Amino acid sequence: MPEKPCRVLAVKSTSQRTLNQLANSPQAKKRSKQNERRRRHNSSQRSMVRTYLKKVDAAIEGGNIKHASEAFIAAVPVIDRMADKGVIHKNKAARHKSRLNAKVKALGENN
Repeated sequence: MPEKPCRVLAVKSTSQRTLNQLANSPQAKKRSKQNERRRRHNSSQRSMVRTYLKKVDAAIEGGNIKHASEAFIAAVPVIDRMADKGVIHKNKAARHKSRLNAKVKALGENN
């Protein structure tokens, strides 16, 4: 007996799912596409900020004041830029910078 061809179910991407949920008018469909594109972009930008924060924390844990201060100096403009663009809130950016700066200073005083 010949085997039946196997049926493959297509998985819709997130953008198609969002588009089909609510969008009825062409404007709403376009807006849905734009929002999905922005969401993906902002997600990667937030991830980049978290990576810079982790680099500073890792340098502080390593105990090297030079590497910690260099990582902090590299992270500050990235954090500020993401706050300016609205990817993260400006108060959250200020809080991260303040806490990291305090940790770096404390590391310098301990050495």
